[in-house]
Amino acid sequence: MTVFVLPDLGEGLTEAEVVAWQVTEGEHIIADQPLVSVETDKAVVEVPAPYSGTVKALLAKVGDIVATGAPLVEIKTGKDVDKGAIVGDLDAKAPETEQRRKPSSDRPARPATKAIKASPAIRKLAREKGVDLAGVSGSGPDGAILSSDILAAAGGQVEGEELRGVRRAMARAMTRAGQTVVPATVTERADIHAWASGENPTHRLVHAIAKACEKEPALNAWFDGSRRQLHDRVDLGLAVDTPDGLIVPVLRNIKDTSDIANRIEKAKTSVRNRTAAPADLQGATITLSNFGTLGGAFASLVVSPPQVAILGAGRISEVCVAVQGKAGIRRSLPLSLTFDHRAVTGAEAARFLEAVRSELEKPAIAERKKH
Repeated sequence: MTVFVLPDLGEGLTEAEVVAWQVTEGEHIIADQPLVSVETDKAVVEVPAPYSGTVKALLAKVGDIVATGAPLVEIKTGKDVDKGAIVGDLDAKAPETEQRRKPSSDRPARPATKAIKASPAIRKLAREKGVDLAGVSGSGPDGAILSSDILAAAGGQVEGEELRGVRRAMARAMTRAGQTVVPATVTERADIHAWASGENPTHRLVHAIAKACEKEPALNAWFDGSRRQLHDRVDLGLAVDTPDGLIVPVLRNIKDTSDIANRIEKAKTSVRNRTAAPADLQGATITLSNFGTLGGAFASLVVSPPQVAILGAGRISEVCVAVQGKAGIRRSLPLSLTFDHRAVTGAEAARFLEAVRSELEKPAIAERKKH
């Protein structure tokens, strides 16, 4: 009998939430077939069976948070011994497997009970409130018991439900950022009247960030509180709104703008379908949040360490500005740059934002190539 533990999923991940078992107890499995789906830091990962055998026991339930190295499943990998015809006392000479199937007189078989879907935190809350989980009907996915179910059973006031999955990961990331980063924000407007009709703002912003990182590399960096690491390559985190919460896939090496439109769409699709691998969501050197597609002009954004900067783009609108001494109407793109003031100076941030603005105010890329 072999106990399979949650493997190291890489990138410093220390735990995962069980979202779906792909096998059942008693099922014969083969090596590399899908075993269990777990969610770690905003990505759903499919863990394959490590070897062939028979599933004897699932050691974690859907909704459980399992630490790396903690037991996941018990698998019987050996073959049962075939004793052939047995002569004499069956009770004394029965194979061990047969004896296990036959309940002993001093240990009666327990009747089958319905599996209780509750995480360790929920079980702890139930103990604290004196609630018997067997009598609680879960209101979560697939009947999972939530904290609100426990509070309701205890006669207490329901005050919401425990964060899970993407929102849980987001809450932890924002807490970490709030505890470490010293944020400062500088804003600007880019006059985009020279853009061609139908130009995609996200594509232009990606291009502008790549150019600005070349001119002011201090913003394309990591900082761990004492050491700063500047990056030659720009790996851009692209904030994407999904029904599950905010997810940030990473566009690698945006200095190479070839096929950037397809790369952006592929990244957005992968997070919305929850097919992005953990590696696709980590390692960003700077982040873009194009929140203007939803609304808002300027914002104080959250820098996610070890990054030191995030650029926000607000809603494009027409504004009245002075044009050659006269009032004129121009299309304007609001920009907000939030940076970690521990590692970035105000002058560096201002130069970076000016480089972004200058690049955005140029004519369409296609038009520049004609000239």
